[in-house]
Amino acid sequence: MEREKRNDTSFSRKRSFTFGAYGGVDRFTCGDDTRPESVEDNILNMLDSTTIESKPFLPVSSNQRETELFEIIEKLQGSRIDEQRCEFPLPLKSQLLTIGGELPLILLSKSGGYWIDPPLEKFVDVSPTSSSFDPESYDIMERDGEAKIYHEFFHSRYHHSFTAVDPSLGPLVLSVCLEEEENKLRVILRMKECSLHGVFSVSLFPNIPSAVELAKMLCNRVTVSKFEVVSYLKAPELITAFDEHRVSPNFKFGVLYQKDGQFTEEDILSNDEESEEFKEFLSVLGETIQLQGFTRFRGGLDVSHGQTGSEAVFTSFHGREIMFHVATKLPFTEGDPQQLQRKRHIGNDIVALVYQEGQTPFLSDIIKSHFLHCFLVVRGIQRGEETGEAVYQVSVTAREDVPPFGPVLPDPPIFTDRSLLREFLLTKLINAEISCYKAEQFSRLELRTRSSLLDSLQAELTTRSQCMMGDPSVSALPSSEGVRGASEGSGGFIENFKRAIRVRSHSFETLGVPRKIGGTSSQKPKTEKDGESDKSPGPLLTDSLGATELKDQASPQEET
Repeated sequence: MEREKRNDTSFSRKRSFTFGAYGGVDRFTCGDDTRPESVEDNILNMLDSTTIESKPFLPVSSNQRETELFEIIEKLQGSRIDEQRCEFPLPLKSQLLTIGGELPLILLSKSGGYWIDPPLEKFVDVSPTSSSFDPESYDIMERDGEAKIYHEFFHSRYHHSFTAVDPSLGPLVLSVCLEEEENKLRVILRMKECSLHGVFSVSLFPNIPSAVELAKMLCNRVTVSKFEVVSYLKAPELITAFDEHRVSPNFKFGVLYQKDGQFTEEDILSNDEESEEFKEFLSVLGETIQLQGFTRFRGGLDVSHGQTGSEAVFTSFHGREIMFHVATKLPFTEGDPQQLQRKRHIGNDIVALVYQEGQTPFLSDIIKSHFLHCFLVVRGIQRGEETGEAVYQVSVTAREDVPPFGPVLPDPPIFTDRSLLREFLLTKLINAEISCYKAEQFSRLELRTRSSLLDSLQAELTTRSQCMMGDPSVSALPSSEGVRGASEGSGGFIENFKRAIRVRSHSFETLGVPRKIGGTSSQKPKTEKDGESDKSPGPLLTDSLGATELKDQASPQEET
């Protein structure tokens, strides 16, 4: 009796471990009342698997135990993999999970922190309809609409620039231009937080205001009593570099391929073959190019040694160059379930496209990255009956601190025309990245970068001007302008600026290990031979970032 009792106890523990871990159907308590499970039921069961409580074990006869033991072995050796694995990250179960028998393109994560467009409650009719929207109404956002004002209105006109250090506002750089043909004064005041631009009619003043008065007209917090005149001859080049440090015509986006039934990051990144439908979708985005010897914007991909694959997708769009980091075209590493060679590029992008085949939803935070803030999800749903063209459904998800951005999704969000889909997606991708820069994480980085660059600019202009005026208290600065070339300007500010542009790509030397910050570090930043042609409008990190700040923003995936 004791031996049989021990067997019962041991068998109970084995059964509890096997099925409690995988969320399978417990035939000991369900008997023969099981039913075939649909895809929807499987997902719902997996979502609830961690909340299933252990049910009391009911004594059974020896014959019944033997019969059910063989059922267990058969089940473990069967093809019902969904009963043996539950790797799908667990979102909150919602009554809106299925509407009209269709699964949505995107599900919110359990931890929240994301928004979806269109919302799940608006996920209704997905039948193809004629698109009534006009692609000419798609407006591409500007990251900094006033960045080129100095170059446009000041650079070719006679003007003056001034510098000062305010006790509360820090370094200030003021530029003043008299537009005699229109009898106006145009003024730009650069501060750590932002630049202020104003235009004043000269007729409003009996005499032209001083630099201090003009600065206080733009910002009443200015408390300095005196500005220093900038006399350095190449000051306009330095000022233009500062004003336009966030402006770039280049963008890079990730492209993920999600097959039906793929729930995890590892599954998605491990896809190594492309279906004909996926290839057709890539042709909508751009042209497949050979990376070897490619001379245009490369988005951090290797164009010399083939270390990032042999092909990529590239396109030009309204004067902008876009490189796509397509997961299936990046190197595949056998034995690496995380596929770090792929994730180091896609995880360093800010916006990514997800192409879905099938009905498996994409979880908003399934790809772990400090940089990725937005996903555009596209699902091929069917072929048009009349044209035979592919029909696509689109949805968008982004972190909650990313402001909404256009163009607005049509209702329903269905595209039957390839050219309209291309115009919409590329515009949406660019606007998504620009909008992501307004998120707290990136806006804080940009503020630190701008502050560091303005410090360098003000110090450079002041020192160079003093040398120009023959101030004996300032030692002559070494001149290497002939070696660097006119396009690079001169002085430490340009070098700091170029280093700040590059450091986003090279701030971490190893994957998953944050860069160590030390007060006496002798490590020099890695140089980029063609850094100018590869400049992208990403968030800028500077060497002056504190350890805490950099730790908060560190990403385990960095582009090469």
